[in-house]
Amino acid sequence: MIASSPARETPLARLLAERIRARGPIPFDEYMRECLYHPQYGYYSRAETRRFADFYTSVDVHPVFGRLIARQLAEMWEQLGRPVPFSIVGAGAGTGRLAQHILDFVCRQLPELYAALRYVAVELSPARRGQHDANLGVHLQAGRVLSAAELPANIPVGCILSNELLDALPVHRVVCQHGALREIFVGCDDRGFCDVVQPLSSSVLAEYFAAQGITLAEGQQGEAGLAACDWIQDAGRRLGRGFVLSIDYGHEARELYSPLHMRGTLLAYQEHRAGEDFYRASGQQDLTAHVNFTALDLWGRPAGLMRTGLVSQTRFLLSLARQNDFGDLYDGSPTEAQKAKARLMFKTLIFPEGMGERFQVLIQHKGVAAPQLTGLQPF
Repeated sequence: MIASSPARETPLARLLAERIRARGPIPFDEYMRECLYHPQYGYYSRAETRRFADFYTSVDVHPVFGRLIARQLAEMWEQLGRPVPFSIVGAGAGTGRLAQHILDFVCRQLPELYAALRYVAVELSPARRGQHDANLGVHLQAGRVLSAAELPANIPVGCILSNELLDALPVHRVVCQHGALREIFVGCDDRGFCDVVQPLSSSVLAEYFAAQGITLAEGQQGEAGLAACDWIQDAGRRLGRGFVLSIDYGHEARELYSPLHMRGTLLAYQEHRAGEDFYRASGQQDLTAHVNFTALDLWGRPAGLMRTGLVSQTRFLLSLARQNDFGDLYDGSPTEAQKAKARLMFKTLIFPEGMGERFQVLIQHKGVAAPQLTGLQPF
């Protein structure tokens, strides 16, 4: 055992403790999946009002985030030959705020695309999906958007879009001991949940690191995002032709598993505070791990997804904003005070010290010959 800590008694903690006592330690990805997605007690199964007490996303900063993504989607539509319908599938849509910002802008500024698109807002949580009517009502009535619990089985042509989804997919935890990979399971003792080091639960874990040429240092911990690999493969198989656009915080494998991350990247978030006490309040705090963009690239290829490019959020947003001389920041005829506020909010999205460099944008393409996208261009 590596560590144990007293856990805040929650309904989910009691349920998981009973499971562990009955059958022994469970892989961390199982614990994380239940903490985030248990249908009754999971963090993401609750109404979203609580989330703002724990963290906020780029979507919460300013509508320009969605507007610039809409600009990139419009360019994708053009390069695909302006198909009708053009599917935009928003995975992990939450309450639909990003979809609302994109659709409002497209309806107002890009009417030809609006007439061609079919937007599917995908959200597993019934509580958050239940807010789609309020946030997307006008577009639902216009027949431009559909609310769904899972990705469409077949997406003939379009773009699958995710923003801060992949960092919330369950991960396995591993550690290098005596030159060999071992897995960190979740056990239970008199004080609560604890780490238990055991042999790997699956040979796939060793294959995951070997495929990327990664060897952990002695004593180093790391995460294996097998669920993210499964997700990107599934997305690629469902997509006939088009793009997958993933925005999240993370790194390429060489940086992700460098000595800078000897304890891995897994964090728990609650009330805007990050910590490593993953067991403190099961189901009542967010658990995230940095996204491995190398793995997304490698595991997407068998499904036909090729890397178009990987850039920082700063570069992505600035490249798109400059194309329209930053006009998308403003609504109508803003006052100077409103312009100043919009510029300040945009800086939050692009500052290297903030979201700008922590978040990366990976675009993959399928069935498109050498696409050239503005969001990937240098500035």
